[in-house]
Amino acid sequence: MEVASIPQRSERGALAGEKAARIVEAMRASVATRGIAGSTFDHVAREAGVSRGLLHYYFQTKERLLLEVVRQECQARGELLDQAVAGARDADGLIDGLVTAFREALDGGSFQTFYELLMLGQRNREIADELHQLARATRERLAEALRAGAETGVFELRADPADFSGFLFALGDGMAIRHLCEPELSLEPLLAQAIGAARALVA
Repeated sequence: MEVASIPQRSERGALAGEKAARIVEAMRASVATRGIAGSTFDHVAREAGVSRGLLHYYFQTKERLLLEVVRQECQARGELLDQAVAGARDADGLIDGLVTAFREALDGGSFQTFYELLMLGQRNREIADELHQLARATRERLAEALRAGAETGVFELRADPADFSGFLFALGDGMAIRHLCEPELSLEPLLAQAIGAARALVA
């Protein structure tokens, strides 16, 4: 009989604990390959190597587990964007870093997980509210990083940092949706156009 300890949250709000981390990662991988409907507690418990009862004890419902997946995905995406901006030495370096962060998020399946949950949020107000807060926080986080880079003279923005951040997310979301709709379609021509559009707003 597996004895569960209540998972603790760090200052960032992420669940602490090795078993909880395994459960969240198993759900993330499952949604990316099977979708939400196919990601049952039984399957996730097997993949995580824990009992179904422990999974229920930690998260109570599938929706709560899915929300934790998205919280951690948004945290990881925010960290990638922070690194992209912090590592830039000029405008070209900023664009290169942002493109790398986009590719990593796309390859990691975070867009698919978020969009799957976004659809579920159309029928679940708690999820919809949480997604709204997470999306806004991630966008604002990038805006603050861009503002800091501009203020230190690393690059010059030709748009308000908040507007530029929203524009970048709109470009990324659009390409990600197109990739999910048409996986055989090469994103490189679209990405080249997106880079040109973003490059016009930073010097």
